[in-house]
Amino acid sequence: MKIALPDSLKRYEKVMRGVGMGKYADELVLTMNRAAEAAVPEAQKLLVEAVKKMSVQDAKGILTGGDTAGTEYFKRTTSDPLRASFLPIVQAATKKVKLAEKYNQYAEKGAKFGLVSKEHANLDAYVTQKALDGLFLMVAEEEKKIRQDPIKGDERKGCMSSCLKG
Repeated sequence: MKIALPDSLKRYEKVMRGVGMGKYADELVLTMNRAAEAAVPEAQKLLVEAVKKMSVQDAKGILTGGDTAGTEYFKRTTSDPLRASFLPIVQAATKKVKLAEKYNQYAEKGAKFGLVSKEHANLDAYVTQKALDGLFLMVAEEEKKIRQDPIKGDERKGCMSSCLKG
């Protein structure tokens, strides 16, 4: 999945491209996506821990639940630890791009005046959330495939593992 610039930056992106500064917008988008990619492998151990801590009640809920009941379990039990794990990785990557720092400064001011939504006021938090959204989307897609064809799902175990490793 590709993480796009926050909506609050899209009009500035057009201006940047119009005045020949498109490479800076491209660099920021590339950095955001590389940061998310670097963070995702951290998910594997947290998801495995969540499975190990799963109660019988949780397991029954997943088995009898909808197409994404397992994904919902993972969201509920791992979102906060994943966010805490992803954020420093994202911060390290975006720190290399001075534009991200400037964005945070202006976006925080914009958020105070209602010009930028709070969830988009910090680029690191935005990228971290988008990485989580992408991770859970991939997990949900795999879960649906496994539920549709459990025999092939057994063959996909390697795919799920490799997806989480990057």
